[in-house]
Order: sequence, then C-alpha cells, then structure tokens
Amino acid sequence: MPAIKSILHGSETFPPDAAFVEQSNLAGLASYHALCAEAERDYENFWGNLAKEQILWHKPFTRVLDESNHPFFKWFDDGQLNISYNCLDRHLVTQPDKVAIIFEADDGKVTRSTYRDLHRRVCQFANGLKSLDVGKGDRVIIYMPMSIEAIVAMQACARIGAIHSVVFGGFSAKSLHERIVDAGAVAVISADEQVRGGKSISLKSAVDEALSMGGVDSVRSVVIYQRSGKDSKCHTTRDVWWHDLIADKDDTYEPEWVNAEHPLFTLYTSGSTGKPKGVQHSSAGYLLGTLLSMKWIFDYKPADIFWCTADVGWVTGHSYVAYGPLAMGATQIIFEGVPTYPDSGRFWKIIQDHKVTTFYTAPTAIRSLIKSGPDLPGQFDLSSLRLLGSVGEPINPEAWMWYYTVVGQSRCPIVDTWWQTETGSHMLAPMPGAVPLKPGSCTFPLPGIMATIVDETGHEVENGKGGFLVIKRPFPSLARTLWGDPERFRKTYFPQDLGGKYYLAGDSASRDLDGYFWIMGRIDDVLNVSGHRLGTMEIESALVSNPLVAEAAVVGKPHDIKGEAIIAFVVLKGIRPHGEDAHNISVSLREWVTKEIGPIARPDEIRFGDNLPKTRSGKIMRRLLRAIARGEKITQDISTLENPAILEQLQQPIN
Repeated sequence: MPAIKSILHGSETFPPDAAFVEQSNLAGLASYHALCAEAERDYENFWGNLAKEQILWHKPFTRVLDESNHPFFKWFDDGQLNISYNCLDRHLVTQPDKVAIIFEADDGKVTRSTYRDLHRRVCQFANGLKSLDVGKGDRVIIYMPMSIEAIVAMQACARIGAIHSVVFGGFSAKSLHERIVDAGAVAVISADEQVRGGKSISLKSAVDEALSMGGVDSVRSVVIYQRSGKDSKCHTTRDVWWHDLIADKDDTYEPEWVNAEHPLFTLYTSGSTGKPKGVQHSSAGYLLGTLLSMKWIFDYKPADIFWCTADVGWVTGHSYVAYGPLAMGATQIIFEGVPTYPDSGRFWKIIQDHKVTTFYTAPTAIRSLIKSGPDLPGQFDLSSLRLLGSVGEPINPEAWMWYYTVVGQSRCPIVDTWWQTETGSHMLAPMPGAVPLKPGSCTFPLPGIMATIVDETGHEVENGKGGFLVIKRPFPSLARTLWGDPERFRKTYFPQDLGGKYYLAGDSASRDLDGYFWIMGRIDDVLNVSGHRLGTMEIESALVSNPLVAEAAVVGKPHDIKGEAIIAFVVLKGIRPHGEDAHNISVSLREWVTKEIGPIARPDEIRFGDNLPKTRSGKIMRRLLRAIARGEKITQDISTLENPAILEQLQQPIN
C-alpha cells in the first residue's frame, strides 16, 4: 500500500517571545533538547526522578518500569499514594485559603471554593460514599453537569480508592446503561438536571431509564445532586439526595493508600460502532503525566487563572480540570454553560471578568466563535491572557492565526496539543518558552515521549513523508488496558502488523523537513483516491482557508474508478446557500481546493449546512457524515446530537 501523502504547505514560524522565554519553566530550545537527551540516555531514571520530584508518596517506590508483560506495563508498582491527597491535602499546609475553583453557572452566578473548602467537601462526600458501602476497587458511574460537585465526586472516589467512570451528561440513557453494565457499577452519582444555554435538561430521568433496562443488578445506590430543584422526587429506595447523604458526615477522611498501579478511572469511548471501550488508567503514572504537562506545556505559575473549557465527561476534563490543575495547586475556572449564551461574547467576558491567564479550548469552539463573531474579542479586555491552547483535533492554520492575532493579540503562544484518551496526557505539543511555533503543527514530542512515524510494515519514514503515528517506548500515563478486555487492548493499540512493539495512536501524521509533526487525521479517515492516500484534515484546512468558509468536514465514499470519492460538508460564514448560489459556491470551492492542494484533492461533491452534526460537547460525528455521503440509512443513536435537523440539510446533494 502506498505511503500516506502529505499535502500541507509550509507556514510561517513564530519564535517564542523573549519576555515569555525569560519567565518560562523551560526556557530555550537547548533546554528542551537537553531533557530529551536525558531521557534517551537513561530512560528509567529520567521517569523515576520525575516521579520522585512531582508526586507525594505514602510508600516510595523502588522499581520504575516493569516491561515483562508487554504491553501491560507497570510503573512505580511497589509504591503507594493517593491521588486526592496529592490534589488537596498537599496544599492545606502551604495555601489552604487559595481559591481552587471559580465556578460560573449558566446564569452567570459565581461561586468560589478554596482548597480548604474543597478538601472539606471531598471528605464529607467520601464519608457519604462509605456509608453506602462503596469502597476500594468498586466502580462508580458519575453522570453530572459541569459543577464543583462533579469534581468533588471524582476526588471523593479517588480518596476512598473507588474507580470512577464519568459519563458525559449529553449521552443518552442507552449509552449510560451500556457503561453501567460494562463497568459493573455499584453506584451512580448524578443530578436532577443540568442547565446549559438557558435550557434545563433532565439527567435523573435518563438515569431512571438506564436502570430500568435490565442487567444493572450491581447498582445499589443512586446519589442525586439537586441542581435545579425542579424534579424534587427520589423515586426508589436506592435513591438518596446528595445534601441528605452528607448532612451528618464528618469533614475529615484519611485517604485510602493504594498501589501506584491501582486503577484511578475508566473512561469509555463511544459505543456507536460496537461495545464501548473502557480505557483504564492507573494512579501514579497518570498523575505524573498531568503534572508534567501542566508544568511544561501550560508553563504553570502560581498566579495563573487556568481555564480548560472541556467537560469532565471527556479525558481533557479529567486531566486538565479534575486532576492536573488541582495537583499543581492552581486556581481554575469551571463553566457550566455554552460559549454562545446569552451571546457569542460569553467566553471573552469570562476571560475578562476572571482575568484568565491560560485558556485551553477546542478548534471546533474556535471556529464556531469565528463564525458567530470574529470581531467580538476586541470588545473585551483580554490583556490578562498569556497562553492559549488547542485540544481535540488538528487546528487548521487559518483558525490558528485568528486565535493568535485576535484573541492572543499576537503576544500569547499557542500550545497545540496532540494526545488521546488512551495516553492520559499531552504527547506532542510545543513547550511555549522553547519551541518556535508553526500554525497547524503540534511541533515535537514531550521529553521522554519517543514518537515517530512509520509505514504499514513498521519501518520509520523520512521527513517530508506521511504514515502512522506511533510511540516506540512505554510511558507512565499510557492506559493500562481496556476494562475487562485485555486482548482487545493488545490488538487495537499494539497490532502485530507493526510487530506488536509500538503503541499505535490511530492517527496519520507527517514530519516536515524541520522535523515538525503534523497530524493528518485518523487512519480510518485517510482517503485512498486513485492510489493516493490523503489525510482528511489537510483538505479540510484548505477549504477553511477560503474566506467564505467557517467550517468543513471531509469524508470518502466508494468510487468505481478512483477507489474513493471526496465528499465535503461545508458551513459558510454567511447563510446557507440554495439553488444556483449553492452550485456556484460549490464550483468555486472545488476550484479553490484544486489551487491550494492540487486536482487529486478536489472534492467530488460539496454539501452545505447551517452546522455540522456534533455531539453536545462539540465533537463532529464523522460516522454520520460517512453514512450520509454513502446514502445509507442512519441507524446509529443520534440522541447526543446538538441539532439532529442538520442531518436533513446535509442529505441534500448539489448538482
């Protein structure tokens, strides 16, 4: 099979600002290279020394890495610790009255919680869980809105040694049921409702429906946080209100000291293509990854106001909301609502009001904000910002430039981060005080992350060519297995096609002649057009670079001659075109891609919509787009879609 072709163009380089370099945790490219060389020279001691420096151990480890049962690696496995202790107790001596969380509700109400207060609340809830006979090793499903209580629930589980599995609040009752059953959960923690964009959405009714589907005999208790008070009934004897559970509980709780390899959580990937995959993370290795990336990539300073916009239902909300910022002792923002309510200036107002210094969000959110108000950031005081971040998918260079010039006012580095649920923390990302930036590139691996690009036989490809992104050596924050399915873990992430020795990320990538990494899209989103293998992200970037286009998604469909035809779904910055206008714009955009990339990447068909089909977290559901492109009947669960009516628009072809 031919190599994946890289069709990205070169781009301008943005060196670190001298003032930023002077204050950064890792200053200058030489410092980055020195850390990488240290890891190459003595891999185990490199990670062992960092684990001793960054983590508070109850029982110190003597063994760094055990590779004897490849690929089920163990790190620091004779040591003991507690994650909640590392996130909360460690700060009670040094900064108990520092604000840990600034919570802004959908209606704008602000609540602040100090480290002392957060510790008290976590201990109370931990005692509440113990009173329900939840203990070490038990699985607990958390299905909650973005709130301080969601963090309390996660931290309380960690404190008692229970294994939590957070389910995004936008998932359907069926998806919730699948995860409860697979985990064998003994308890579910939820809320009566969640409030987003001025609308109340019942969570308790979804819990009730999920528990009525059968096969959930393991669930003994359901704890309900009263968010709105509209649904004031507890329906069964297993239901208990959060406030009743903690009413008489002590506000201290000695943490359960667990082995370094004790599972902290499982997090399920979407089950729309089959059984959900419960990605299982350890305690110590996962925590080390979040701590180091907070220090190296976010250049964390004690005075920072950190804001990661991700929901705790996703891994980004685990690593850079629930655990990483708290382990560093940071003050962070948690926002309940959506970026466009009550208007499209909400994000910028939050940054202004709370003097946010570090802002971490997704390219999807950035592009939607460009579409809804490209000049809005200029109406707010964003001078507190010093660092911007991007997560979730490759960011196209045009969106990067808007983010850099308009939001960051050409003075804030952008850390474009590549990582996954399975990796637990950042793998490729620029150290902002060391690495010159290229719009659209996630630059280089973090020190100790041995990433490279290989062809389908497992051989490394030279710079300038594309292939499969892999990581050659185990690293501490790597998932340990898939819950209850170790063989699936081995086959999925360490396939024999590549010799079984490398972690296969599932993404295609290329390195340019300077060695910079460029993510080209998922391997299953690589198009094979007339023998040329093209990454979908590059075609999408070309479309979005057109001044008419706000967002684009590209998929393939079978073609008798070319193998695959390129189908593009496009959202314009203006209104959705119809008739002759749609035809003319379609022709214009196809010619644009031909000019930008070449005729091989020219879309065979373009369809227009007011938006793309996304989950309520903003993730594009590409499987639905592939089904639409192929004219297939959509049979997947679409209950998590933000706007199901979009599907009908996108099913209309343009001649």
